[in-house]
Amino acid sequence: MTKQNLIDLNAFDAAPVVRAPFVHFVARRFVPKAAMEEIDRDFPDVPKRGSFPMNELKSGPSFVKLVEYLESEEAAKKFSEKLGVDLVGKPTTITIRGYSGPQDGRVHTDSRSKVVTVLLYLNSGWNPEDGGLRLLRSDHVEDWFDEVSPDAGTLLAFVNTENAWHGHKPFVGQRRSIQLNWVVDEAAVRRSQWRHGLSAKIKRWFTRG
Repeated sequence: MTKQNLIDLNAFDAAPVVRAPFVHFVARRFVPKAAMEEIDRDFPDVPKRGSFPMNELKSGPSFVKLVEYLESEEAAKKFSEKLGVDLVGKPTTITIRGYSGPQDGRVHTDSRSKVVTVLLYLNSGWNPEDGGLRLLRSDHVEDWFDEVSPDAGTLLAFVNTENAWHGHKPFVGQRRSIQLNWVVDEAAVRRSQWRHGLSAKIKRWFTRG
């Protein structure tokens, strides 16, 4: 499957950018419905809850192509133009989630080493009443102004600022996503790789047990 079949740049371009309380946009069907059968098939086998580095997982070809586009210079230019932040040449990190546990979703803002956060949800047949990511005015989960359902193909991107609060109510079960971050420097990449790599090894050790 080619890049043109995996993503819909018209959906990306048409998504309105919201400026307050923090800069973000939501592009629904960024991954078209027609592509989801292959993405579902090629999504890596994520052993447990938590975030896993791409290189710790075995993925099928269409999933690999999707991630390659997200980390490409072309994507950096598109997101730069959309969000008004220069991302070209900045390093990236990618982590994959397959499941959510009761301790996930706590309200937070991202590390200041992250310039922009992108969440691409890949959950076919999602019940819209469950597990939506709330975009918040403060650090309270009920102080929300938008809720993004993590259904198949929905992309959320936001500029990481000190008031970019987000989180969701507890949800236990399959909740697939790709998280892409443009970060400030290569040191931030190394810290992310070390942290998520160690976490992945610990989770695998407990899974075997």
